[in-house]
Amino acid sequence: MLSENKTADVSFESLLRIFTVPEAPDSTLSRIETELSQNLNQFLREHIVAEEKRLSDIEKDFSDPILPEKPSFVSDHTQHLLDTLVSQSVHTSAPSFIGHMTSALPYFIMPLSKIMIALNQNLVKIETSKAFTPLERQVLGMLHRLFYAESDAFYTKWMHSAKHSLGAFCSGGTIANITALWVARNNALKADGTFRGVESEGLFRAMKYYGYDDLAILVSERGHYSLRKAANILGIGQDNLIAVKTDDNNRTCIQDLEQKLSDLKRKNIKPFAIIGVAGTTETGNIDPLREMAEISHREQCHFHVDAAWGGATMMSKNNRHLLDGVELADSITIDAHKQLYLPMGAGMVLFKNPDAVSVIEHHAEYILRKGSKDLGSHTLEGSRSGMAMLVYAAMHIISRPGYELLIDASINKAKYFADLISKQEDFELISDPELCLLTYRYVPEKAQKALSLAAGDHKDKLHRLLNELTTYIQKRQRESGKSFVSRTRLNPAKWDYLDTIVFRVVLANPLTTESILSAILEEQRDIAAHCHSLRKEIDELIEKIQDSN
Repeated sequence: MLSENKTADVSFESLLRIFTVPEAPDSTLSRIETELSQNLNQFLREHIVAEEKRLSDIEKDFSDPILPEKPSFVSDHTQHLLDTLVSQSVHTSAPSFIGHMTSALPYFIMPLSKIMIALNQNLVKIETSKAFTPLERQVLGMLHRLFYAESDAFYTKWMHSAKHSLGAFCSGGTIANITALWVARNNALKADGTFRGVESEGLFRAMKYYGYDDLAILVSERGHYSLRKAANILGIGQDNLIAVKTDDNNRTCIQDLEQKLSDLKRKNIKPFAIIGVAGTTETGNIDPLREMAEISHREQCHFHVDAAWGGATMMSKNNRHLLDGVELADSITIDAHKQLYLPMGAGMVLFKNPDAVSVIEHHAEYILRKGSKDLGSHTLEGSRSGMAMLVYAAMHIISRPGYELLIDASINKAKYFADLISKQEDFELISDPELCLLTYRYVPEKAQKALSLAAGDHKDKLHRLLNELTTYIQKRQRESGKSFVSRTRLNPAKWDYLDTIVFRVVLANPLTTESILSAILEEQRDIAAHCHSLRKEIDELIEKIQDSN
């Protein structure tokens, strides 16, 4: 809670000052601005504390529901934010923070963000965005060409066409995926004869007109959770988001996809979209996109590729082959706030066909008038910021070859870490990296041998204890504040598909070094050594397994 001391007077003159007059050069806010501009990572390192405070203690700083009756001085409030908010935030750009899909940001993002925020453009309509509208269209065109490689004439014709769109900027991959599936559903139930389309008459009448008993979307069991939201919002229900089995490499099993399609046809259920994943959230693997595209086109299904994570790999001539077949997708999701190294809030969906978005077009008399180039006429969201400016700037300042260096370095780093893990006697690699994401766990050498001998209840119990150990290590490592890896649950074939809790790391941060990776393993090993009660229980079970063999 803010101190009751040092409050300013409420007057219109003082309010005008915060709109027009900057803080003095020696003020807290001005000092922060300087430090952020000079060395962003140094500022974060100094102001985010290493040792985590309990969430219940942090909540005490934010427990007053009363709206202040007295204004605070800007610098005083800034200091309050430093003490209570910044200090207890997550240092996502730290080189040892390798648990999630966030990374260090280029230094130029800070000053350019100030320009973007100061302009405060609203991309929903051209009346409040002007130059930002053609800029956003160009960014979408640049990424569309990266994936689809159409001709110069194609982009000259379609990039700035008022009635068409090559894609849409979104607040993130969730909205991008929902938008793609919204287009897919509306195209599957489009206007025909006397029927005016699902967007006008609704799902019940659309199903009745087309004679379907239900609708479905197919995606691998590693599909992102945002797809469940899409199924809910689009009215088909989460039960009709059909999970397709994955193979031992966490990729969609084509045989099971074909079987699921057959089952749906037999039940008179229309599969209107098939989704391929280019970089699964849990393991970073890429589906067999070309085969899936061929099946989708044969079945007249919309083929969407969720490349929120792996899409940036297209920047690398050395590794873009990993996304073979992505150019056959009807739509593609990509998140710039992942491997394009931009702040949160920069998702995009691209459409191969510029006409695809016509089925979600919407207008209003006071904005989004017919014939205008307002971007909001083809987007789920209304008011949006000018995040396209930061993507535009990054693509020019870093350039495609620069991104290629970053992508290649992250993939090579993941291969190095996988190799390092494989050489350890007490660690086990669970999923090999295809991009820059991998999973592993700590398993004492004695436990590895016991697992290969154990059967039945003994094997299940040892797995459960190792899961508890992995969870304990991950929590303690996070709480210590030195480094961070995340955890997830997989079912590796090696261990008879038993539920296995594993460490998950993402090696996109260019500041992460090989020595940091070695230190992370050492810290995990040290934490495990001090987990005496659990280690004792594991050792006792290992003895029983050895005795029974």
